[in-house]
Amino acid sequence: MSWSIRLFKVKGIDVQVHLTFLLILVWAAFRWSGTTGAGWTGALFGVVATLLLFASVTLHEIGHSLLALKFNVPVKDITLLPVGGLARIEKMPEKPSEEFRIAIAGPLVNFAIALSLIGLGVVLDLRAVISISDLYQAMGQVSWSGMLAYLTMANVALGIFNLIPAYPMDGGRVLRALLASLLGYVNATRIAVRIGQALAFAVGLWGFMSGSYSLILIAIFVWIGAGQEGRQVEAKEVLDDMTVRQVMTLSPHTLRPQDRLSNAVELILSTMQSDFPVVDQDGLRVLGMLTEEDLLKGLKSYGASSLVSDSMRNVYSSAGPDEPLFGVQEQMGAKRVKSFPILDGEDQLLGLLTSQDINEAYKLFSTFPKLAHAIS
Repeated sequence: MSWSIRLFKVKGIDVQVHLTFLLILVWAAFRWSGTTGAGWTGALFGVVATLLLFASVTLHEIGHSLLALKFNVPVKDITLLPVGGLARIEKMPEKPSEEFRIAIAGPLVNFAIALSLIGLGVVLDLRAVISISDLYQAMGQVSWSGMLAYLTMANVALGIFNLIPAYPMDGGRVLRALLASLLGYVNATRIAVRIGQALAFAVGLWGFMSGSYSLILIAIFVWIGAGQEGRQVEAKEVLDDMTVRQVMTLSPHTLRPQDRLSNAVELILSTMQSDFPVVDQDGLRVLGMLTEEDLLKGLKSYGASSLVSDSMRNVYSSAGPDEPLFGVQEQMGAKRVKSFPILDGEDQLLGLLTSQDINEAYKLFSTFPKLAHAIS
Protein backbone atom coordinates (compact mmCIF):
# COMPACT_ATOMS: atom_id res chain seq x y z
CA MET A 1 0.00 0.00 0.00
CA SER A 2 1.29 3.43 -0.97
CA TRP A 3 0.99 6.12 1.70
CA SER A 4 1.16 8.94 -0.86
CA ILE A 5 -1.49 10.28 -3.24
CA ARG A 6 -0.44 11.95 -6.49
CA LEU A 7 -1.89 15.44 -6.93
CA PHE A 8 -0.42 16.58 -10.26
CA LYS A 9 2.73 16.60 -12.40
CA VAL A 10 5.19 19.39 -13.18
CA LYS A 11 7.74 18.78 -15.94
CA GLY A 12 7.27 15.05 -15.47
CA ILE A 13 7.73 15.26 -11.68
CA ASP A 14 4.98 13.76 -9.53
CA VAL A 15 3.76 16.10 -6.79
CA GLN A 16 2.17 13.95 -4.11
CA VAL A 17 0.83 14.28 -0.58
CA HIS A 18 1.52 11.80 2.20
CA LEU A 19 -1.55 10.56 4.06
CA THR A 20 -0.06 11.76 7.37
CA PHE A 21 -0.49 15.30 5.98
CA LEU A 22 -4.05 15.11 7.29
CA LEU A 23 -2.61 15.37 10.81
CA ILE A 24 -1.39 18.92 10.20
CA LEU A 25 -4.85 19.93 8.95
CA VAL A 26 -6.49 18.52 12.09
CA TRP A 27 -3.91 20.33 14.23
CA ALA A 28 -4.47 23.61 12.32
CA ALA A 29 -8.23 23.39 12.74
CA PHE A 30 -7.90 22.76 16.47
CA ARG A 31 -5.29 25.49 16.98
CA TRP A 32 -7.07 28.26 15.06
CA SER A 33 -10.40 27.36 16.55
CA GLY A 34 -9.03 27.49 20.09
CA THR A 35 -6.70 30.51 19.86
CA THR A 36 -9.14 32.77 18.01
CA GLY A 37 -12.29 31.67 19.83
CA ALA A 38 -14.04 31.62 16.46
CA GLY A 39 -15.21 28.02 16.70
CA TRP A 40 -15.91 26.27 13.40
CA THR A 41 -15.16 29.47 11.46
CA GLY A 42 -11.71 29.58 13.01
CA ALA A 43 -11.19 25.89 12.29
CA LEU A 44 -12.09 26.36 8.61
CA PHE A 45 -9.85 29.42 8.43
CA GLY A 46 -6.97 27.43 9.91
CA VAL A 47 -7.37 24.62 7.36
CA VAL A 48 -7.47 27.09 4.44
CA ALA A 49 -4.45 29.03 5.78
CA THR A 50 -2.49 25.80 6.17
CA LEU A 51 -3.36 24.61 2.66
CA LEU A 52 -2.24 27.96 1.23
CA LEU A 53 0.96 27.78 3.27
CA PHE A 54 1.71 24.35 1.87
CA ALA A 55 1.03 25.68 -1.61
CA SER A 56 4.00 27.96 -0.91
CA VAL A 57 5.99 24.96 0.33
CA THR A 58 5.15 23.15 -2.92
CA LEU A 59 6.34 26.10 -4.99
CA HIS A 60 9.52 26.14 -2.88
CA GLU A 61 10.24 22.51 -3.80
CA ILE A 62 9.29 23.09 -7.44
CA GLY A 63 11.86 25.90 -7.48
CA HIS A 64 14.57 23.43 -6.42
CA SER A 65 13.35 20.83 -8.89
CA LEU A 66 13.20 23.06 -11.96
CA LEU A 67 16.76 24.27 -11.38
CA ALA A 68 17.87 20.65 -10.90
CA LEU A 69 16.28 19.67 -14.22
CA LYS A 70 18.03 22.61 -15.86
CA PHE A 71 21.35 21.06 -14.84
CA ASN A 72 20.24 17.58 -16.01
CA VAL A 73 19.80 16.29 -12.46
CA PRO A 74 16.84 13.85 -12.27
CA VAL A 75 14.08 14.56 -9.74
CA LYS A 76 12.02 11.56 -8.63
CA ASP A 77 9.06 13.32 -7.00
CA ILE A 78 7.92 15.97 -4.54
CA THR A 79 6.09 14.81 -1.40
CA LEU A 80 4.19 16.99 1.06
CA LEU A 81 4.58 15.86 4.68
CA PRO A 82 3.31 17.33 7.97
CA VAL A 83 6.78 18.81 8.61
CA GLY A 84 7.13 20.33 5.12
CA GLY A 85 7.97 19.31 1.57
CA LEU A 86 10.60 16.97 0.19
CA ALA A 87 11.91 17.02 -3.38
CA ARG A 88 13.75 13.76 -4.02
CA ILE A 89 16.61 14.98 -6.17
CA GLU A 90 18.75 11.99 -7.13
CA LYS A 91 22.02 13.76 -6.39
CA MET A 92 23.35 17.28 -6.15
CA PRO A 93 25.77 18.30 -8.92
CA GLU A 94 29.40 18.51 -7.87
CA LYS A 95 29.87 21.89 -9.53
CA PRO A 96 29.58 24.40 -6.65
CA SER A 97 27.86 27.01 -8.81
CA GLU A 98 25.11 24.56 -9.83
CA GLU A 99 24.51 23.28 -6.29
CA PHE A 100 24.40 26.90 -5.05
CA ARG A 101 21.72 27.84 -7.57
CA ILE A 102 19.60 24.74 -6.90
CA ALA A 103 19.80 25.26 -3.12
CA ILE A 104 19.06 28.99 -3.16
CA ALA A 105 16.10 28.63 -5.54
CA GLY A 106 13.68 27.42 -2.83
CA PRO A 107 14.15 30.29 -0.34
CA LEU A 108 14.08 32.81 -3.20
CA VAL A 109 10.67 31.45 -4.22
CA ASN A 110 9.37 32.11 -0.67
CA PHE A 111 10.74 35.65 -0.66
CA ALA A 112 9.14 36.26 -4.07
CA ILE A 113 5.78 35.00 -2.76
CA ALA A 114 6.06 37.32 0.28
CA LEU A 115 6.79 40.31 -1.99
CA SER A 116 3.82 39.36 -4.20
CA LEU A 117 1.51 39.24 -1.16
CA ILE A 118 2.76 42.66 -0.04
CA GLY A 119 2.03 43.92 -3.56
CA LEU A 120 -1.47 42.46 -3.28
CA GLY A 121 -1.86 44.24 0.04
CA VAL A 122 -0.93 47.52 -1.65
CA VAL A 123 -3.50 46.95 -4.42
CA LEU A 124 -6.22 46.09 -1.87
CA ASP A 125 -5.04 48.84 0.47
CA LEU A 126 -4.72 46.38 3.37
CA ARG A 127 -2.59 48.11 5.97
CA ALA A 128 -2.32 44.81 7.82
CA VAL A 129 0.08 43.68 5.08
CA ILE A 130 1.85 46.90 4.04
CA SER A 131 2.47 48.22 7.57
CA ILE A 132 4.84 46.30 9.85
CA SER A 133 3.05 47.30 13.07
CA ASP A 134 -0.36 46.41 11.64
CA LEU A 135 1.05 43.20 10.19
CA TYR A 136 1.82 41.77 13.62
CA GLN A 137 -1.57 42.90 14.92
CA ALA A 138 -3.37 41.09 12.12
CA MET A 139 -1.52 37.83 12.73
CA GLY A 140 -3.96 35.27 14.09
CA GLN A 141 -7.10 37.19 13.09
CA VAL A 142 -9.85 35.32 11.25
CA SER A 143 -10.08 37.75 8.33
CA TRP A 144 -8.67 38.21 4.84
CA SER A 145 -6.18 40.77 6.11
CA GLY A 146 -5.18 38.28 8.79
CA MET A 147 -4.82 35.57 6.12
CA LEU A 148 -2.52 37.73 3.97
CA ALA A 149 -0.52 38.78 7.02
CA TYR A 150 -0.10 35.16 8.10
CA LEU A 151 0.97 33.96 4.64
CA THR A 152 3.34 36.91 4.17
CA MET A 153 5.13 36.32 7.46
CA ALA A 154 5.09 32.55 6.97
CA ASN A 155 6.86 32.84 3.61
CA VAL A 156 9.44 35.24 5.01
CA ALA A 157 10.01 32.83 7.91
CA LEU A 158 10.27 29.84 5.55
CA GLY A 159 12.83 31.61 3.41
CA ILE A 160 14.96 32.66 6.38
CA PHE A 161 14.62 29.31 8.18
CA ASN A 162 15.74 27.35 5.13
CA LEU A 163 18.84 29.54 4.82
CA ILE A 164 20.11 28.42 8.24
CA PRO A 165 23.45 26.70 7.41
CA ALA A 166 22.33 23.33 8.79
CA TYR A 167 23.30 20.79 6.14
CA PRO A 168 21.42 19.18 4.35
CA MET A 169 18.92 22.06 4.55
CA ASP A 170 19.10 24.68 1.79
CA GLY A 171 21.39 26.95 3.79
CA GLY A 172 23.72 24.04 4.50
CA ARG A 173 23.91 23.23 0.80
CA VAL A 174 24.64 26.87 0.03
CA LEU A 175 27.43 26.72 2.62
CA ARG A 176 28.85 23.53 1.10
CA ALA A 177 28.78 25.05 -2.38
CA LEU A 178 30.71 28.09 -1.17
CA LEU A 179 33.22 25.94 0.74
CA ALA A 180 33.60 23.51 -2.18
CA SER A 181 34.83 26.30 -4.44
CA LEU A 182 37.72 26.75 -1.99
CA LEU A 183 38.32 23.38 -0.32
CA GLY A 184 37.00 20.76 -2.71
CA TYR A 185 33.78 18.71 -2.60
CA VAL A 186 34.75 16.12 0.02
CA ASN A 187 36.31 18.50 2.57
CA ALA A 188 33.45 20.98 2.11
CA THR A 189 30.94 18.21 2.80
CA ARG A 190 32.74 17.14 5.97
CA ILE A 191 32.68 20.68 7.34
CA ALA A 192 29.04 21.23 6.31
CA VAL A 193 28.00 17.95 7.98
CA ARG A 194 29.73 18.89 11.25
CA ILE A 195 28.11 22.33 11.28
CA GLY A 196 24.72 20.87 10.36
CA GLN A 197 24.81 18.28 13.13
CA ALA A 198 26.05 20.82 15.68
CA LEU A 199 23.13 23.11 14.83
CA ALA A 200 20.73 20.14 14.88
CA PHE A 201 21.94 19.27 18.39
CA ALA A 202 21.47 22.87 19.52
CA VAL A 203 17.98 23.10 18.01
CA GLY A 204 17.00 19.73 19.48
CA LEU A 205 18.23 20.81 22.93
CA TRP A 206 16.31 24.07 22.67
CA GLY A 207 13.19 22.18 21.56
CA PHE A 208 13.53 19.81 24.51
CA MET A 209 13.95 22.67 27.01
CA SER A 210 11.09 24.70 25.54
CA GLY A 211 8.77 21.73 25.01
CA SER A 212 8.66 22.27 21.23
CA TYR A 213 8.28 18.81 19.72
CA SER A 214 8.37 20.20 16.17
CA LEU A 215 11.88 21.57 16.77
CA ILE A 216 12.99 18.20 18.13
CA LEU A 217 11.57 16.47 15.04
CA ILE A 218 13.32 18.91 12.70
CA ALA A 219 16.59 18.44 14.61
CA ILE A 220 16.34 14.65 14.22
CA PHE A 221 15.73 14.94 10.47
CA VAL A 222 18.67 17.32 10.03
CA TRP A 223 21.02 15.14 12.12
CA ILE A 224 20.12 11.92 10.27
CA GLY A 225 20.09 13.60 6.85
CA ALA A 226 23.51 15.19 7.38
CA GLY A 227 24.98 11.89 8.53
CA GLN A 228 23.56 9.95 5.58
CA GLU A 229 24.78 12.40 2.97
CA GLY A 230 28.14 12.67 4.69
CA ARG A 231 28.58 8.91 4.52
CA GLN A 232 27.56 8.94 0.85
CA VAL A 233 30.28 11.44 0.02
CA GLU A 234 32.82 9.45 2.04
CA ALA A 235 31.81 6.34 0.08
CA LYS A 236 32.25 8.22 -3.19
CA GLU A 237 35.77 9.23 -2.19
CA VAL A 238 36.69 5.61 -1.42
CA LEU A 239 34.89 3.87 -4.30
CA ASP A 240 35.03 6.44 -7.08
CA ASP A 241 38.23 5.14 -8.69
CA MET A 242 37.19 1.49 -8.51
CA THR A 243 35.38 -0.59 -11.10
CA VAL A 244 32.70 -3.24 -10.70
CA ARG A 245 35.15 -5.93 -11.80
CA GLN A 246 37.28 -5.39 -8.68
CA VAL A 247 34.57 -6.30 -6.14
CA MET A 248 31.88 -8.32 -7.92
CA THR A 249 31.11 -11.89 -6.92
CA LEU A 250 32.51 -14.32 -9.46
CA SER A 251 30.62 -17.51 -10.35
CA PRO A 252 27.43 -16.62 -8.44
CA HIS A 253 24.76 -19.24 -7.85
CA THR A 254 22.15 -19.19 -10.61
CA LEU A 255 18.72 -20.64 -11.29
CA ARG A 256 16.93 -21.78 -14.42
CA PRO A 257 13.32 -20.95 -15.35
CA GLN A 258 12.15 -24.54 -14.79
CA ASP A 259 13.66 -24.77 -11.28
CA ARG A 260 11.31 -24.76 -8.29
CA LEU A 261 11.14 -21.90 -5.80
CA SER A 262 12.14 -24.48 -3.19
CA ASN A 263 15.54 -24.63 -4.93
CA ALA A 264 15.97 -20.89 -4.33
CA VAL A 265 15.02 -21.32 -0.67
CA GLU A 266 17.69 -24.01 -0.28
CA LEU A 267 20.32 -21.76 -1.87
CA ILE A 268 19.43 -18.84 0.42
CA LEU A 269 19.71 -21.07 3.50
CA SER A 270 22.99 -22.70 2.45
CA THR A 271 24.84 -19.73 0.92
CA MET A 272 25.33 -16.00 1.53
CA GLN A 273 23.42 -15.14 -1.66
CA SER A 274 19.80 -13.93 -1.69
CA ASP A 275 19.29 -12.70 -5.28
CA PHE A 276 19.77 -15.04 -8.24
CA PRO A 277 20.32 -14.50 -11.96
CA VAL A 278 18.02 -16.77 -13.99
CA VAL A 279 19.98 -18.20 -16.91
CA ASP A 280 19.35 -20.34 -19.99
CA GLN A 281 20.13 -24.04 -20.27
CA ASP A 282 23.78 -23.36 -21.09
CA GLY A 283 24.10 -21.26 -17.94
CA LEU A 284 25.48 -18.30 -19.84
CA ARG A 285 22.77 -15.91 -21.04
CA VAL A 286 20.73 -14.12 -18.39
CA LEU A 287 16.96 -14.33 -18.87
CA GLY A 288 15.84 -12.58 -15.70
CA MET A 289 16.39 -12.09 -11.98
CA LEU A 290 14.80 -13.71 -8.95
CA THR A 291 15.34 -11.39 -5.99
CA GLU A 292 14.58 -12.24 -2.40
CA GLU A 293 11.53 -9.99 -2.63
CA ASP A 294 10.32 -11.83 -5.74
CA LEU A 295 10.87 -15.17 -3.98
CA LEU A 296 8.79 -14.17 -0.95
CA LYS A 297 5.95 -12.93 -3.17
CA GLY A 298 6.11 -16.12 -5.24
CA LEU A 299 6.05 -18.37 -2.18
CA LYS A 300 3.00 -16.52 -0.91
CA SER A 301 1.15 -16.50 -4.23
CA TYR A 302 2.16 -19.78 -5.87
CA GLY A 303 3.85 -21.97 -3.26
CA ALA A 304 7.30 -23.57 -2.99
CA SER A 305 6.67 -26.07 -5.78
CA SER A 306 5.97 -23.39 -8.40
CA LEU A 307 8.47 -22.60 -11.14
CA VAL A 308 11.04 -19.83 -10.96
CA SER A 309 9.67 -18.53 -14.28
CA ASP A 310 6.38 -17.70 -12.55
CA SER A 311 8.04 -15.32 -10.07
CA MET A 312 11.21 -13.99 -11.72
CA ARG A 313 11.37 -10.48 -13.12
CA ASN A 314 11.96 -10.37 -16.87
CA VAL A 315 12.87 -6.69 -16.83
CA TYR A 316 15.96 -6.06 -14.74
CA SER A 317 18.92 -3.70 -14.50
CA SER A 318 22.49 -4.79 -15.12
CA ALA A 319 25.99 -3.35 -15.35
CA GLY A 320 29.24 -3.99 -17.17
CA PRO A 321 32.42 -5.08 -15.42
CA ASP A 322 34.35 -1.90 -16.24
CA GLU A 323 31.73 0.59 -15.05
CA PRO A 324 32.62 2.85 -12.10
CA LEU A 325 31.65 1.12 -8.86
CA PHE A 326 30.19 4.20 -7.18
CA GLY A 327 28.02 5.00 -10.19
CA VAL A 328 26.56 1.49 -10.17
CA GLN A 329 25.96 1.76 -6.42
CA GLU A 330 23.94 4.94 -7.06
CA GLN A 331 21.91 3.13 -9.73
CA MET A 332 21.17 0.28 -7.32
CA GLY A 333 20.00 2.79 -4.70
CA ALA A 334 17.82 4.65 -7.20
CA LYS A 335 16.17 1.41 -8.36
CA ARG A 336 15.95 0.06 -4.80
CA VAL A 337 17.57 -3.26 -5.57
CA LYS A 338 20.33 -5.11 -3.72
CA SER A 339 22.10 -6.64 -6.70
CA PHE A 340 22.97 -6.22 -10.38
CA PRO A 341 23.98 -9.06 -12.69
CA ILE A 342 27.25 -8.18 -14.41
CA LEU A 343 27.09 -8.93 -18.14
CA ASP A 344 29.37 -8.77 -21.14
CA GLY A 345 28.33 -7.24 -24.45
CA GLU A 346 26.31 -10.33 -25.39
CA ASP A 347 24.26 -10.50 -22.16
CA GLN A 348 26.34 -13.37 -20.85
CA LEU A 349 26.81 -13.58 -17.10
CA LEU A 350 30.22 -12.61 -15.73
CA GLY A 351 29.32 -12.14 -12.08
CA LEU A 352 26.96 -10.57 -9.56
CA LEU A 353 27.42 -7.27 -7.74
CA THR A 354 25.55 -7.03 -4.43
CA SER A 355 25.19 -4.31 -1.82
CA GLN A 356 27.09 -6.62 0.52
CA ASP A 357 30.02 -6.68 -1.93
CA ILE A 358 30.06 -2.88 -1.99
CA ASN A 359 29.82 -2.57 1.80
CA GLU A 360 32.71 -4.99 2.28
CA ALA A 361 34.81 -3.12 -0.27
CA TYR A 362 34.11 0.19 1.47
CA LYS A 363 35.09 -1.20 4.88
CA LEU A 364 38.35 -2.64 3.55
CA PHE A 365 39.45 0.22 1.31
CA SER A 366 38.46 3.01 3.71
CA THR A 367 40.66 1.36 6.35
CA PHE A 368 43.46 0.29 3.99
CA PRO A 369 43.40 2.64 0.94
CA LYS A 370 46.49 1.05 -0.64
CA LEU A 371 44.61 -2.22 -1.09
CA ALA A 372 42.55 -0.69 -3.89
CA HIS A 373 45.64 -0.32 -6.06
CA ALA A 374 46.59 -3.95 -5.48
CA ILE A 375 43.23 -5.31 -6.68
CA SER A 376 42.89 -5.70 -10.45
